Amino acid sequence: MNTFELERWAKRLASDRGKPAYRLISDLIAEDIDSGRFQPRDKLPTLRDLATAVGINYTTAARAYNEAKIRGLIDSHPGSGTFVKGRAAKVRLSGGYEMTMNLTVEPSTPTLVEQMRESAIGVLAQRDVYSLLRYQAFGGGQRDKEAALQWLDRRLLDARLENVIVCPGIHSALLGLLTQLVAPGQVVCVESLAYPGIKAIAAQLGITLHSLERDADGPLVTPFEEICKQGQVAALYLNPTIQNPTTTTIPQGRREALADVALRYSIPIIEDDAYTLLSDDPVVAMADLAPELTYYITGTSKCLGPGFRSAFLHAPGKRQAQRAAGAMRALSVMSSPITDAFVTQWILDGTADAVIRAVRTEAISRLRLAEQYLGRNRMASAEGAFHMWLKIPKASNWNPSELAVELRGHGVSAVASAAFSTDNNPPDTLRICFGGPISRDDWEEGLQQVSELINQPAHLSSLAR
Repeated sequence: MNTFELERWAKRLASDRGKPAYRLISDLIAEDIDSGRFQPRDKLPTLRDLATAVGINYTTAARAYNEAKIRGLIDSHPGSGTFVKGRAAKVRLSGGYEMTMNLTVEPSTPTLVEQMRESAIGVLAQRDVYSLLRYQAFGGGQRDKEAALQWLDRRLLDARLENVIVCPGIHSALLGLLTQLVAPGQVVCVESLAYPGIKAIAAQLGITLHSLERDADGPLVTPFEEICKQGQVAALYLNPTIQNPTTTTIPQGRREALADVALRYSIPIIEDDAYTLLSDDPVVAMADLAPELTYYITGTSKCLGPGFRSAFLHAPGKRQAQRAAGAMRALSVMSSPITDAFVTQWILDGTADAVIRAVRTEAISRLRLAEQYLGRNRMASAEGAFHMWLKIPKASNWNPSELAVELRGHGVSAVASAAFSTDNNPPDTLRICFGGPISRDDWEEGLQQVSELINQPAHLSSLAR
């Protein structure tokens, strides 16, 4: 470590008085690892040299190095000195991971991991543990709802606290809404390619889904109006921003046209906006175009991780919120107070924002790799998304289901288009997820497998086995 770097540290210590010196030095070590200034095995100054260079006492210097050791950033060897360990090791699941789910990217930045850990520890340190183990009123406590409102305010122009319900995940919210909104003999309109969860819920409840033809901008307006004229539509379900699986974001003009039809025929809209905070594109929510009809749902599973099964439902009004809460309480009793406490803390202290930024940055880097290996003309994706919609070349003769199974055998999270189809006419495409417990190097290796397989006729692959 050269004199210039130590001078930079000294200036930071002099200018930043809001944090103890030992913590700030540990943060500086982490920053320099993240930026690449430090590489694994780089030697750090002795305690005495560090103390002299940055103007602290020996005890503070020792405490700073000890803090960095606890965070896994450095290591010391008697007689040899103190050395940089490098980036935190990637956590692996011993039994593999579910390769048919759309899993969030897991950034391995040491400073972010430490921030997540400290925030989580703070929840248990500051809260009455028994209060988190008791039954709670469904819909979240006051603090949880205020945090949810802060989250919703990023996408809704007029979010109101009285209309907010904290739910145990988006899937749970969808289940509750469909039981409440759909009467016998009615149908729910969905796109011809839709989130498989809505298909599973409908099948379980015996609800008929009416498939709407779609184009590159989302569901077509005319087919929606034609079915509305028949008087049997209970609701319109949309996943309008970075749609699963196609990554389509419905443009404002199409949103306005769909909202106009819904308003003229008084059709409730279920707006599943699970991926919206991963997008930097300004979009107008359906809930702002048709506020008196729209049940807007967003959550944390696709931004922070599926282990945080927390969702925020904004109902059209206070009475609709109460009815929805009653339906969901009958199905799931309550959301987990411990999960709600963690999510609320992460939103209020900025940890959630830091995670979302890191997820988006890493997802964009992985998308650029995919474009390099596969070519933009073969795939649809969006910046911030951690899945893509891959076209299969006709010349390869691959069946989407067979190719998906083959790719999963090579460690690539692939799902055939049939899983998303609601019109029994799936295209020759796959959804490929590049999130989950994999590194960027793992993803690049997976891309090589994808490229080789889609460019190789199916019969040659079977012969190779």
